[in-house]
Amino acid sequence: MSLYSFGLEPLSCHAWNKDKTQIAISPNNNEVHVYQQSGKEWNKIHELTEHSGRITGIDWAPESNRIVTCASDRNAYVWTLKDAVWKPTLVLVRINRAATCVKWSPLENKFALGSGARLISVCYFEKENDWWLSKHIKKAIRSTVLSLDWHPNNVLLAAGSADLHCRVFSGYIKDIEDKPGPTPWGAKMPFGELLLEHRDCGGWVHGVSFSPSGDSLAWVSHSSTIGVVDAAQGKEVTQLTVEHLPLMTVLHVNETEIAAAGHDCCPYQYSYKGPGSLEFVKKLDIPKQSSKSLVSAMQLFRNLDKKATSEEDNSELDTLHQNSIIQLCIVEGDRGKVEKFSSVGLDGAVVIWDVKP
Repeated sequence: MSLYSFGLEPLSCHAWNKDKTQIAISPNNNEVHVYQQSGKEWNKIHELTEHSGRITGIDWAPESNRIVTCASDRNAYVWTLKDAVWKPTLVLVRINRAATCVKWSPLENKFALGSGARLISVCYFEKENDWWLSKHIKKAIRSTVLSLDWHPNNVLLAAGSADLHCRVFSGYIKDIEDKPGPTPWGAKMPFGELLLEHRDCGGWVHGVSFSPSGDSLAWVSHSSTIGVVDAAQGKEVTQLTVEHLPLMTVLHVNETEIAAAGHDCCPYQYSYKGPGSLEFVKKLDIPKQSSKSLVSAMQLFRNLDKKATSEEDNSELDTLHQNSIIQLCIVEGDRGKVEKFSSVGLDGAVVIWDVKP
């Protein structure tokens, strides 16, 4: 594991370019900063400043080298690198509330954007008019969309929302792609078709992640719960209530292993072997060795008097991240076999973790 600090401001989201030599991050404001790695140092090389509200989502398409951003200003931009300058193109997302998350599809011919308008905008490029259009998925969503993930087939779209539901929709757009074949989630897939609606997630669904095959879907919710829906087994649901603080983000590192992180400032590894078999594996962070000195009797009584505790005040956590982890991203390997992934947190740090199955 390796730790990189990008200042004192919280990092709300991040994304990597194809060869992982550049990272796009937002320091919790209306700007996106692009850094280039030089040895062990990161040098800022670009600032994307078109948004007027706080950036809530960034995704970097590896093959087309386009960045999509969304923000609380209800806008999204697709950025293209021309003559060493990132040029923005406005997207007609047609929402009246803040955008919350954004994700490129696997083939990079469209992207999905979640928002507080209780809908998902699936956006695609129309060559005739040279602009990005959007189609809306509204069916059944009753609150803010908090998380999105695309199925490997480029059609199905998972969404977690603040109405305590986890859903799978069809994002098929006939104007730009061929008709999809049947999947374990369903056979008929017109745009916006609801293929799964799991109602008992227990809390806001902060993160969703399809497995590499697309046959199962993992989610994490604010009730300190992680769950998996297995489409290959009749959409059977397996849930596990964890012993730590709520998880905020989830990522499949291979078909059976899942990484998740959140308010405990540390990633955890879980294993899913089939319905009813979702287990905690290990904590991925190695605690720092804290040098605690012996507390004198006088100091002990002072602590009891001031703080109602006899413990010594130690503001530094024994984890690499010193605040909540917001997002996980793949750094090395593909969806089927992730070798390294990164995390960003409210402490302004980026940590790269090695995956050891």
